[in-house]
Amino acid sequence: MSIAAARRKRSQSVRIMAGVGALIPLLMLMNIAWGTVSIPVGKVFEILSGADTSNVAWNNIIWMSRMPQSITAMLAGAALAACGLMMQTLFRNPLADPSILGISTGANLGVAIMVLSLNGSMVVGTIMGYTANILAAFVGALAVLLIILSLSGKIKNTAMLLIVGIMIGFMASSIISVLNFYASKENIQIFVLWGLGDFSNVTWNEMPSFAIASTIGIAFALLQIKPLNALLLGENYASNLGVNVKRARYSILLAAGLLIAAVTAFCGPISFIGLAVPHVARMLLGTSNHKTLLPATILLGSVVALLCNLLTTLPGEGGIIPINAVTSMLGAPVVIYVIFNRRKLQYFS
Repeated sequence: MSIAAARRKRSQSVRIMAGVGALIPLLMLMNIAWGTVSIPVGKVFEILSGADTSNVAWNNIIWMSRMPQSITAMLAGAALAACGLMMQTLFRNPLADPSILGISTGANLGVAIMVLSLNGSMVVGTIMGYTANILAAFVGALAVLLIILSLSGKIKNTAMLLIVGIMIGFMASSIISVLNFYASKENIQIFVLWGLGDFSNVTWNEMPSFAIASTIGIAFALLQIKPLNALLLGENYASNLGVNVKRARYSILLAAGLLIAAVTAFCGPISFIGLAVPHVARMLLGTSNHKTLLPATILLGSVVALLCNLLTTLPGEGGIIPINAVTSMLGAPVVIYVIFNRRKLQYFS
């Protein structure tokens, strides 16, 4: 590629990322204005500017419900998309996603133990119960992450590490099945509802913890751009370039693990965003260079999550549908397209 062509390509990528980034505040505003309770758009702007505080109910809906939910969707989407891209590059598999190593299943197991085994329904709906579920999910996810990290130093073959991670996920799922078998119907319902995923779980009280964890994870992911680019051509090639493959794999797993642990702990398991968004970003940019691909994927992840959160609210008084129902409807066609065009879409050398 000539220097002029490279500059045009870079300029085009910048324009695309700027356009995607501009959608974030627009979608956030739409999420704040749209909901099951109809609030005039003019009143929304007045409340956001602090000019109108007469309607206490509308103020509470916007500031205490819709605003933190929008911020949560933005951060969670960015985290899941970054995690999915790292997993696909590390394992050189376009169908890899954040849950592939069983870390999210570990979070599920932590919540299952809390709700199904320790009778978490007694405190559900309270601050103590919600905090306990977050801690249980985070501990479960980190436990699996630590196992994967410890094994990554002993298993040199990345494909074998992937298989081990999948098996750990299966074992965690089997334990959850046993807990479900002996649990009460009420506790099973609580666990199933948590498993549907929800961006509205994070209130202002939990927002600092979630925002800090997500931001640190995303920043750590951005530091992996150089090793990710080297791994595109395989571990042997990366090693010849002077990259410490073992350390790079450890760092990528740690970054991805922290991101998926944080999102799953606070929002529940969110499907398809981490799997589909990296492919959409690749198709938009026409490149696998993580220097532009990773930031674009992060921005696009926020856009997709905000869009999905907006679509969960049905018109009129139709209510709200689970977030995973929307992410699956939007993400599944992308995955199907990737499957049928794997030869055409050359992501890895």
